[in-house]
Amino acid sequence: MSENSKSIAVCLVSGGMDSCVATAIAKQQNDEIAFLHVSYGQRTERRERRAFNDIADFYAIEKRLDVSIEYLAKIGGSSLTDKSIEVTEADLESEEIPTSYVPFRNANMLAIATSWAEVLSADSIYVGAVFEDSSGYPDCRPEFFAAFEKTIDAGTKPETQIKIVTPIIEFSKAEIVRKGIELNAPLNLSWSCYRNEDFACGTCDSCALRLRGFEQAGEIDPIAYQKNQE
Repeated sequence: MSENSKSIAVCLVSGGMDSCVATAIAKQQNDEIAFLHVSYGQRTERRERRAFNDIADFYAIEKRLDVSIEYLAKIGGSSLTDKSIEVTEADLESEEIPTSYVPFRNANMLAIATSWAEVLSADSIYVGAVFEDSSGYPDCRPEFFAAFEKTIDAGTKPETQIKIVTPIIEFSKAEIVRKGIELNAPLNLSWSCYRNEDFACGTCDSCALRLRGFEQAGEIDPIAYQKNQE
């Protein structure tokens, strides 16, 4: 518990559906939440930032921080940051790590979140990681977050106590959709597409997983897709 006896959580908010629902859970479980958005030179950077701000406005968030780590784009190695690497069509049955994996991205983001959480005397960092995503990115595994929490314990002040909370990590996309609707999360304001910033493509891994989740939940995705504009 923080010094002022109020529970404070830093929420990593990409602007996507998963972080939107994780944020709704954090809102329910804490006295105060702070929003952190980290851009890394991704293709849909502007659209994701807009989603972040829209969701922050929805929850009337006062503490919000928007930072850039575009060095990840310079490092490359991902179709999200290197335009010479194609964003592949979704293959939800594949067990291979997809080209959209950004090497060690979550560790970079968690380091920033930890710095801010320590300054705010926050108790926790909420991350909307989902192991189902694209066969499971290496830095979306529960064991990764458990290991990083030990790093936080070792690298912060003795009185600092910060937990990493991954409330939907074992959820299916359908369960995420249902939880979002249950908590009145603004799913209509979220953005998941890896390719486009106007109408979601509907065929990248992220879009396909999202659409399947809504279909399996028996719900209609409220965002606009390219196929509906043709």
